[in-house]
Amino acid sequence: MKKLLIITVLLFGMNSFGQEVSENIRKKYDYINEFDEGLAVVSLNEKYGLIDITGKEVTPVKYDGLGSFSDGLAMVKLNDKWGFIDKNGKIMIPIKYDFANDFINGLAEVGLYDKRGYINKKGKELSIKYDVVQLFSEGLAVVFLNYKCGFIDETGKEVIPLKYDIATDFEEGFAVVILNEKYGFINKTGKEITSLKYDYVNLFSEGFAAVQLNDKWGFIDENGNEVIRFKYENAFYFIKGIAKVELNGKQGYINKTDNEVIPIKYDFAGDFNKGLAVVSLNGKWGIIDELGKEVISVKYKYVEEFTDGLAKVGLNDKWGFVNITENIVIPIKYDQATIIYDGRIKVKLNGKEFEINMKGECVKNCP
Repeated sequence: MKKLLIITVLLFGMNSFGQEVSENIRKKYDYINEFDEGLAVVSLNEKYGLIDITGKEVTPVKYDGLGSFSDGLAMVKLNDKWGFIDKNGKIMIPIKYDFANDFINGLAEVGLYDKRGYINKKGKELSIKYDVVQLFSEGLAVVFLNYKCGFIDETGKEVIPLKYDIATDFEEGFAVVILNEKYGFINKTGKEITSLKYDYVNLFSEGFAAVQLNDKWGFIDENGNEVIRFKYENAFYFIKGIAKVELNGKQGYINKTDNEVIPIKYDFAGDFNKGLAVVSLNGKWGIIDELGKEVISVKYKYVEEFTDGLAKVGLNDKWGFVNITENIVIPIKYDQATIIYDGRIKVKLNGKEFEINMKGECVKNCP
């Protein structure tokens, strides 16, 4: 069942107008929530309603639950049924549903008895007959009936037959579908661009998707063509034209023509973030760029991604920080070191904990 709005006590004095209202009306209610777009939820004797900034009740304080406004409407619960009101407190969708969710892009999921479907903001019901419905993505939503799934459009029309065991949301024009434990892809017309034969698949990225067949991974394009042969033990997403792959227990990166652009030699290769990736080789850690150049030498016991221009490194059971040119900014001498907030680092040295800044200067609890 849709979660009820959790009412929190208004912190009086946050703004002068809110403070004035709270002074005048706070004794009338058990709780007053913060104002949002001129309205606040109030609670009295475990019932909920709305007031405006003058303290006038926009709705009677009678509801068992009252949700947040979304697309101009808010869910209300009364006598175990759900409906929707507008910001004037007018009931726009009858309070008759056993289940309801917020409106998103003009549609809301609702339930009657044990069936699910959608309504639009005018209250028109769209096929409340399914066992499970999901959110719309790219204009289509996955729906389940009798343990099979397909897709409906925003008018409620079934545009892709309910014949699959599982289906994902559409992304970049494609959805993954599963039938009899085999994977494939369909486009938004329902056309299967591949036969459902794969053991596993990843989503499309930059026009390519990694797919697994007979325990080996390769890549297909958006036409379903197998463009990179099945030889890898694992394969991931293309990002800026390169993808991480694994071969003979080692990881590296290939381009879209299956050429190694960064040698498949690492024990671990991370995802690139702002052009840099953490790698490990023979128990040592470092950072490389998209050309495979070691920005941070692969010599440390441990390395973390850069944060605010510094990367945490470990050597001989001590911790410190280096910059992008691998100059040591904060000495590798601490027993513990963690970036916490606002450019501060919590460190431990000789049993004492204190905070330093990004220059290594002590700023709190200095020893």
